Amino acid sequence: MTSPPGSALRSLYRVSTAARPPLRIGLLLDGATCPRFAARVIEDIAKSNFARLELVVYNMDATRPPPPRAPLPARLVRVLRNSQTRKLLLYDVYLRNDARRVSAEDYPLAPVDCASLLAAVDTIELDPIVKGFTHRFPPESIERIRGKQLDVVLRFGFNILRGDILQVARYGVWSLHHGDNDYFRGGPPYFWELYEGAPISGVTLQILTEELDAGVVLGKALFPTTPGFSVARNRRDPYRGSATLVMQKLHELHQYGWEYLRARAIPPAPYLGKRRIYRRPTNVEVARWLVPTIARKAVLRPFRGARAPHWRIALRTGGKPLYAQENPADMSGFSWIDCPRGHFYADPFLIARGGTTWAFFEDFLYSESRGVISCAEVLPGGGLGPARRCLERDYHLSYPMIFQHDGEVFMVPESALNGTVELYRATSFPFEWKLEKVLQRLDAVDTTVWHENGRWWFFAAFADPPGPCVTLLLFHAASLTGEWTYHPTNPISTDVRRARGAGAIFNVGGRRFRPSQDGSRGYGYSFSLNEIVTLTLEEYRERPTVMVEPSWSPGLIGTHTYGQCGGVEIVDGCSLVRPSAVR
Repeated sequence: MTSPPGSALRSLYRVSTAARPPLRIGLLLDGATCPRFAARVIEDIAKSNFARLELVVYNMDATRPPPPRAPLPARLVRVLRNSQTRKLLLYDVYLRNDARRVSAEDYPLAPVDCASLLAAVDTIELDPIVKGFTHRFPPESIERIRGKQLDVVLRFGFNILRGDILQVARYGVWSLHHGDNDYFRGGPPYFWELYEGAPISGVTLQILTEELDAGVVLGKALFPTTPGFSVARNRRDPYRGSATLVMQKLHELHQYGWEYLRARAIPPAPYLGKRRIYRRPTNVEVARWLVPTIARKAVLRPFRGARAPHWRIALRTGGKPLYAQENPADMSGFSWIDCPRGHFYADPFLIARGGTTWAFFEDFLYSESRGVISCAEVLPGGGLGPARRCLERDYHLSYPMIFQHDGEVFMVPESALNGTVELYRATSFPFEWKLEKVLQRLDAVDTTVWHENGRWWFFAAFADPPGPCVTLLLFHAASLTGEWTYHPTNPISTDVRRARGAGAIFNVGGRRFRPSQDGSRGYGYSFSLNEIVTLTLEEYRERPTVMVEPSWSPGLIGTHTYGQCGGVEIVDGCSLVRPSAVR
């Protein structure tokens, strides 16, 4: 239950082990000053071992200084005389004020000077041939670009591209669409998601073609929509995450080749947007959305701080287990375990040892704002015996992934805030543990371990950018403490609704289930059981089976971990309570 720094993916995607020539990369820019998210891609390419910046094409139309601004009265007259400008005026005013809600250091569209990064790269400066919103490149510029024999051109500037520029690179011109193109085509980015109350705000990487939004979709990442009335805040995660998406696909191209990348492209799907093309909102649309949103905030403001999230765990024995159910899930029979004052319990795991079933869980200490690992015996009637602290560090611990192997008991708790994945061995089960090895120096979240056919598998979620976990990676090793190998199917998920682990993987009747949590409507909103269909050194596939939302118990706003063992099931849940009642 942490929000880690989020640097591991940048390191992973900067290194390829394939014996291929470096990728030759071209950039299309509107100037050497780039949005922060684009600057991050440029920096990552420059620091990678598999890609080289070979050419920058500058749009001279965009680099020329604008004409002097007319006096304010003249500008107002011009606006009032133009009906189309008047119709869209409120959105422009809103954007200028909304931008102040995000600091430049935290805003992925803030300008960054990339001149030093690009100083040694060949450049072409050109004036595009403009027709409406379309840009074409002059023939002499096309020939110069072709002469660079580029593998990929990344578009971070210019307008809609048409013509020969789309064929100058071996693997095309790649462009980010900031929005889920299955639902939101057009723009402005991440306004309409707020307007329509969409829980997800996506970003898509595609290869440009003559037809708008019809190119090969190389990848997509889905982030939770940041609720409220700030488009700037809702843009932060998808824009920052788009830099990771670009580097991920460049890494795949070099590591595994074009056929692999093309085979993993997202197939076309029917467009499900409520509008054929989304455009800049009118004054009426902005007011229709903004006024009630602000009014709700104003009404709720006096009650802020009056409630705080508080997690508990619940047990069930003798009910129909979740893995044997279909949607909607039957959660009847679960009984809540009260936490002592000053604590909350979350992330529960179960293990049977010596004829006794034990529950291990995060024991969060409100007074220290830190989690430790505690455990308690599961009583025959379904309750828990006294909880006792069994593992703590001077940094936060949670998600006690506990398992047995060769007669010994091991635990991999989450220690992401320490930047490590740590393996502990029980020296005197269940209360005494020894650090066996730091498995990885990664800020991985909720690492889930699975052993099958002599191979160890490690499912690790990452928050890059810092915040909600969107990326799930799979690693494997020949031994528990052996070297991790990156799985070729990675990333397993780039969807906040199923990336992060929600408990131990388990096998029942030959069926393997991986619990995952959904953070689209808030941290730890719900969880699902996913049946692992294929798990080999070359391939991974899973399919969702049953989903549990917090509505299963009155007052819950989240439920995000599930475990089962010998007829006992355990879950957690979050409610809003008065701080004075629990601290």
